[in-house]
Amino acid sequence: MNIWLDAAFWIGLALTASILSVWSGISVAMIEIIIGVIAGNYLGLITTQWVDFLAGFGSIFLTFLAGAEVDPAVLRSKFKESVSMGVVSFLIPFLVCFAYAYYKAGWTLEASEIAGIALSTTSVAIVYSVMVETGLNTTELGKIILAACFITDLGTVLALGVIFAQYNVWLYVFIAVMVLALFLVNKIAGPFTSALGGRVSQVEVKLIYFFLFLLGGLALKANSEAVLPAYLLGLALAKLLAREKEMLARMRTTAFATLTPFFFLKAGLLLSVKALWAGLAVILILLGVKMMAKFIGVMPLSLLFKFGKNNSIYTTLLMSTGLTFGSISAMFGLTHNIINQQQYSVLVTAVVLSGIVPTLIAQTYFRPDRSKKVKPVALPERSN
Repeated sequence: MNIWLDAAFWIGLALTASILSVWSGISVAMIEIIIGVIAGNYLGLITTQWVDFLAGFGSIFLTFLAGAEVDPAVLRSKFKESVSMGVVSFLIPFLVCFAYAYYKAGWTLEASEIAGIALSTTSVAIVYSVMVETGLNTTELGKIILAACFITDLGTVLALGVIFAQYNVWLYVFIAVMVLALFLVNKIAGPFTSALGGRVSQVEVKLIYFFLFLLGGLALKANSEAVLPAYLLGLALAKLLAREKEMLARMRTTAFATLTPFFFLKAGLLLSVKALWAGLAVILILLGVKMMAKFIGVMPLSLLFKFGKNNSIYTTLLMSTGLTFGSISAMFGLTHNIINQQQYSVLVTAVVLSGIVPTLIAQTYFRPDRSKKVKPVALPERSN
């Protein structure tokens, strides 16, 4: 095996996905998954140990960045709206999708739990991209949606970490170290960056890598999932990274240019086209069940909080999207032999479709008029 030609092929696929994303306007993550499907099923692409490492690091780092996107000021100022909508956006789809997989599709208990977790997610990446593209990230509606998405995905990573954890001494070690690390990093990261940051050696970024690897390794020892501490670490450093914009930009460059393409390409590579066609009916049903459950949970609360009918539908549709955490959850199930390849293919396809269908409907028919329907929100400045 020529590792350099192998790497060139993988990066070539990632480059192709990026070009197609720019040309089409479709999320690059979705295109990377599709290209991974083609390469795995028709070009004979297989994963290797170094690809597995980069893909795993990509999922952890992307989760960290998603946590860092959350504005703590929004969570405080719009706590009731954000938390209530975020909780029902996770809980109801989780229960409904679990029930369908277990009682109707005949999946095992653990496989049904993976299905419920994978289909309860909201894609922060898609929602954030849409918010920035439309300018809604500066409005009250946009900020509430983003904060609610954080709560939803926090429920997802907590469920994945708690349900499948091994309740032994390693779990307690993991929890203790994670709590201590989150406390310490919140205290030392700012002074550490001020004293040693801004150098070519990127000392401050290496500090974050250290905590990500340490907590991720302990999470695996506890049979939990490394995305849980990564998400919480991102939230703990959100205020610092909002201030250190250049540092955040450098980490995004590392993530999206080098790491996340391997995760999404691998996610597609593991998807079987044969299994996909065999489970097409289940895929469409799961997509419909997820969207229905999101409407049951989010829509009434949106109306209760006086978003208005159009904005309530728009909010619900965006919170029906899924991609990153859904893919991570499905891959967790496959790599831990909780689900088989056909179930994995069904879940990933349903997750990808849930990223496309609700977004297209929301942006085509229910996109808010910023000048009339959404008022800018004044939020307190982020403090150190």
